[in-house]
Formats: sequence, structure tokens, C-alpha cells
Amino acid sequence: DPGGASRHRAYDRPVDHPAGSLRGRLLVATPPLVDPNFDRTVVLLLEHHDDGALGVVLNRPAPQSLDDVTPEWRPLAATPAAVFTGGPVAGEAILGLARRRNGTEPDGFVAVLGDLGTVDLTTDPFDLAGSIERVRVFAGYSGWAAGQLEAELDRDAWFVVDRHEDDAFCERPETLWRDVLRRQRGPMAMSAHHPEDPDVN
Repeated sequence: DPGGASRHRAYDRPVDHPAGSLRGRLLVATPPLVDPNFDRTVVLLLEHHDDGALGVVLNRPAPQSLDDVTPEWRPLAATPAAVFTGGPVAGEAILGLARRRNGTEPDGFVAVLGDLGTVDLTTDPFDLAGSIERVRVFAGYSGWAAGQLEAELDRDAWFVVDRHEDDAFCERPETLWRDVLRRQRGPMAMSAHHPEDPDVN
């Protein structure tokens, strides 16, 4: 499986997703999922095009401390100052997500949507202190081969929703999945109450 993606059980109604790129939007896992890598996850899509898609899971803090991986970035780190598991692909790869200050063009920054983008973690954070507001560090990422994400959407594996400004740097990642669903409308919001154990009613 080149994208590390899972086989999911269909849930509720098919997801309506627009033609074209979903870059900058959130994928919210529909319950329940077979693959524990994505169960109750919220994924921010950083890239989405004909060749595939790439994103990071926003609500999976990893066991390792930020001080063990990139201690020099702690002064700019969002709370909690931890490394997050971005997905099951290339766990040794380290990726930085950042918000730039309005009107700035930081070195090593690639915009995803507005002032949110990726930042080159080999850059000296001291040089970016005036242009970067917050940074979150991810180990690994979530990837999909060409057509794979579209097939998962057709199988009702994900809800596609707009992100709120602070989703990428949420202070309570353990509640993000429910929080994102609760602010939606109709059946999607009801999914937030789905029990973790599907046998529990």
C-alpha cells in the first residue's frame, strides 16, 4: 500500500467532495476505521494533485519529546510542545508546519493556504523569530498514490471539511476529532458521539 492508507468500512452517506485540489482542507476519519493509523484522526492536506496527496495527522502526539528531536525549535513551538505523528509513511522524516506573520516571507517557508505552510527545519529558528508565529513538528506523514484518496472518499472513509485557523496548532489534540465534527451540520455532527467501541450502544 504505497500511501499507508487503510481499507475502511462505509459509513453514513457518501462524502460530497469538489472536483480539483483539496489542498489546505481537513480529512476527518469516519467512524469506525479498520486501520488504527487513521482511526479518529484529523488530517490536514498539504498537497493534492493528479499524482496523489500528502498530509499530516493533527491529533496524534508522539511519545518522543520535541527536545529529543528538534530542541532548537522549542521557543517557537505551539502548545503542547511535542513531536506529532504525521502518519505511517517515512516515520524518520521530520516535517515542520508553521504560521507566518502577516506580510512576511520567511526563508524556507512554503505556503499551503494563506499564512499556513511548511517550514524548512534546517533553517536557523533564530533567523525566523520575527516572521514565524508558531511551529509544530511532525514525524512521518500520510500519503496517497494517484487516485487512492479519491477511492477512499468514494468509500465514505473521510469527511472533507474546511479548517479553522487554530486546528493545525490545537492545544488539546485529544479532543480535535470530536471538536471538528461537532461544528459541522446534520449527520456529520452526530458522528462525534460515535462510541470508541463500536459494540457499545
